Amino acid sequence: MYLTTDVKKNFFSEHGGSEANTGSAEAQIALFSYRINHLTEHLKRNRKDFGTQRSLIALVGKRRKLLNYLMNTDISRYRAIVAKLGLRK
Repeated sequence: MYLTTDVKKNFFSEHGGSEANTGSAEAQIALFSYRINHLTEHLKRNRKDFGTQRSLIALVGKRRKLLNYLMNTDISRYRAIVAKLGLRK
């Protein structure tokens, strides 16, 4: 499994502040970005996996909604997470 509990705890502690802060926007965006990168690599090898393609589009939409929320509430946190993860926009 590519996403173990240790990997998740690492994301939450690095981006959310602590392992228990799993609901912060930064932690969720980082986790979605990791999953998006994994699914993108999977789809490069398996072009006809349309279920995964649909899941990827849904994840991108969720990440975009969280980024828009963060941009509207606190622009400095938005700029920090975009720079840290290397996202375009």
